[in-house]
Amino acid sequence: KILLIGLNGYGAEIAKNIILAGVKAVTFLDHRNVTVEDWCSQFLVPRESLGKNRAEASVPRAQNLNSMVDVKADTSNVDDKPDTYFSEFDVVCATQCTIMQIKRINEACRKHNVKFFAGDVWGLLGYTFADLMTHEYAEDVVQTKKIQISDSGEPMQKEKFENIIVTEKHIETFVPFKSILNVTKSSLSKDSEIYYMILIMLNYREKYGKDPLPSERGSENLKAEADIIIKKYDLEDKIDHLIESDLYAQISPVCAIVGGIMGQEIIKAVSQKGTPHNNLFTFNPDTLCGKILRLGH
Repeated sequence: KILLIGLNGYGAEIAKNIILAGVKAVTFLDHRNVTVEDWCSQFLVPRESLGKNRAEASVPRAQNLNSMVDVKADTSNVDDKPDTYFSEFDVVCATQCTIMQIKRINEACRKHNVKFFAGDVWGLLGYTFADLMTHEYAEDVVQTKKIQISDSGEPMQKEKFENIIVTEKHIETFVPFKSILNVTKSSLSKDSEIYYMILIMLNYREKYGKDPLPSERGSENLKAEADIIIKKYDLEDKIDHLIESDLYAQISPVCAIVGGIMGQEIIKAVSQKGTPHNNLFTFNPDTLCGKILRLGH
């Protein structure tokens, strides 16, 4: 059972991937209504649903993706949910949440041993975060084995090798979301610009209760939040081009890429197969590549 918080374009991509994968049940939690901005990337809501609740409007098309999955909508505000609510699920994935909301939900999930994910897309950049606590998983690896006896039973005249697939078990330890918010600059690689942008955008949302709109391009409020991070990490002009880029709407192809990664990580977590991203995946619009950062350990 998976709880998906926030049905924007990014959330719709996550929903599509986990529903097509065939999980048991998905609950959409979103108190917001459909806006014109959702038409950029939210393909689960029909045009005639403008002004209606986003979670409810997303259910019919989501259900049509896989009739075997139980898809439900909850129109409540996540702030109105008690911590015990999250214990009803195996996985909680939070999008479009403030820092305080993410930290609170993450702590509640840890308390009730629920796997937690968070992520966002702003324009051309995005991220996924995972806290699986102590996570056991299996991974198939290819090993080379020396064959001593031929198929006929006679000793081999020459050495022969064959590749075999062996399943290995591993354990990964994760940290909560709050641990990645104040890492030192020395612990980051030089190409960690997207991490700084994540902090800027999350701090803006925390302060103003929303993300900057397309009509607020070049917002002084956003520049002020950027200046705080630039000074804190002594970045000078290293992220100026990203601050001036398109951060003001969810771009459909970016939602597809980052939402695909999030869906993949959720499926790996519940199936306990494959190495999980521990713990932050970032998508860089300059390089069109993703990067996995291990932060807060």
